[in-house]
Formats: sequence, C-alpha cells, structure tokens
Amino acid sequence: MRLCLVQHGEAKPKEEDPERPLTARGEEDVRRVAEFAKRAGLAPDQIRHSGKLRAEQTADVLAHALRPKHGVVSLSGLNPNDDVEPVARALEAESEPVMLVGHLPHLARLAARLVAGHPDRDAVLFQMGGLVCLEKVADGRWAVAWSVTPDLLRPSG
Repeated sequence: MRLCLVQHGEAKPKEEDPERPLTARGEEDVRRVAEFAKRAGLAPDQIRHSGKLRAEQTADVLAHALRPKHGVVSLSGLNPNDDVEPVARALEAESEPVMLVGHLPHLARLAARLVAGHPDRDAVLFQMGGLVCLEKVADGRWAVAWSVTPDLLRPSG
C-alpha cells in the first residue's frame, strides 16, 4: 500500500485574503510536482484534502495530472492541529494507494506516527507543495519510499 502526503502549495497570507488561496507560485510549484509524480507512475486511487481552500486547490491540481479513479474528496481530521491517531488508524484498513493533502504540523506528526511510531518524533521534512510517498512494510509500519519538493523541480537559471 502506498500513501502519499502532500503539504499544500504556497498560499496567500491571511491578511491579504482570509480564505488563503494558492499564490501563482504555489499553484505552479504544485503543477510541477504533479507532472513529476505522473511521470514517476504515481496513481493514487483517491486524493483526500482537509477542506481548506489551499488544500482543495492543491488536490485539484494534483488530480488534473494524476486522474485518481475515485476522484478528490474533502476529509475531516486533516487540519493543522488535528489529532493524527484517527487518520493513522483509518489508514490501517486501506488497501489502495491514497494521497492526503494537508497542513503542518499535522502531516509531519502523521508521518512521524506512521514511520517512527510516535507523532512527536521528527521523521519527514515537508515543504509547501512537496510530496512524500510512504510504503507499508511487512510489520504494518511505514517507510519513506521517496520524496520530491518544488525546489528540486524549479528550472535553474
């Protein structure tokens, strides 16, 4: 089972727009990551996001490139300060590849819970618009398979 965790792309500051939509750079960063993921053969069954505008927009850009067969849905429990345990337990029942689009510190705590066994252990560094793919290993825990950030994919020059 593959699980991909994506931190939403760069968003406008709350003072500029309380809804915090993606900036033009944030959208472009996510588009680059999505195209890379497509070329890498990533095929999530479904993309789930927190429901916040910046996460929804990020999920939509990813879905445009990856075409998940069960679409894009909003899922409670993915907000920045939500408890990671309900999501971690729900993932135990998953068998198809899934992508979660959310926020820090939740994503970092979820990755730490899955990979290191405790949400307070640093296990994965996230970047806005970045994607981290985990694979379930034999003992039921997870391991980092690969990761890509927008910084790696920006044209040089």
